[in-house]
Amino acid sequence: MSTRPPTIYVIDDDEQIRTLLGDICHDAGLEVKLFGSTDEFLVEQLSDGPSCLVLDVRFPGTAPTGLDLQRTLADSGVLVPIVFISGHSDIRTSVEAMKRGAVEFLPKPFREQEFLDAVRLGVERDRRRLERELVVRQAWQRFEELTSRERDILLLMAEGLVAKQIAARLNVSEVTVKVHRARMMRKLQLRSPIEVVRLVDSIRPNVATTRQGAVASNGAKSHVASSPSGLA
Repeated sequence: MSTRPPTIYVIDDDEQIRTLLGDICHDAGLEVKLFGSTDEFLVEQLSDGPSCLVLDVRFPGTAPTGLDLQRTLADSGVLVPIVFISGHSDIRTSVEAMKRGAVEFLPKPFREQEFLDAVRLGVERDRRRLERELVVRQAWQRFEELTSRERDILLLMAEGLVAKQIAARLNVSEVTVKVHRARMMRKLQLRSPIEVVRLVDSIRPNVATTRQGAVASNGAKSHVASSPSGLA
């Protein structure tokens, strides 16, 4: 997990407002970067630490709107939390922004404390996301250390099967299953079937193909083709 301080990205075409929000963030001990348009922001290399995007709704000319940028980021898998600010907001716009996952929608003018509360909420949300991603990466790394047979047994255990049922499914002896199960549990530092389920659930989208192979008949073995998408 990165130990970098939180970064706040402020996008507003009004230079006075940009500067004011930048000063508020600096005074609160936050690192801040200012942009006059969504186009400027799109070429920015984002921090690998927790962050929050403060985004105006409307921009002059042909620059993408705030909602356009929100959609673009979501479609690209960029999950930075967004706090919208706007002097020309309407209920429909604010509802759409919130439905798409915005942290807050603040109509201008707003109080400094309202702004800081929203930004800190966004930072905390991003911090928790980064922590979850770290857990998934670590779980995946541990999963990849298993042999193909150990993976099969792990996935079948997560389905609730006991040793006898796993042996029948994989067409091996129950003793063989117990030997591999003990080795697998030791490698993963797991102590109970509940912990097995939790680990598999944390990486479930990335082992779907492996799981299908594990439950196939005739002892078919599964293989994981690649690392988790977006977690490399």
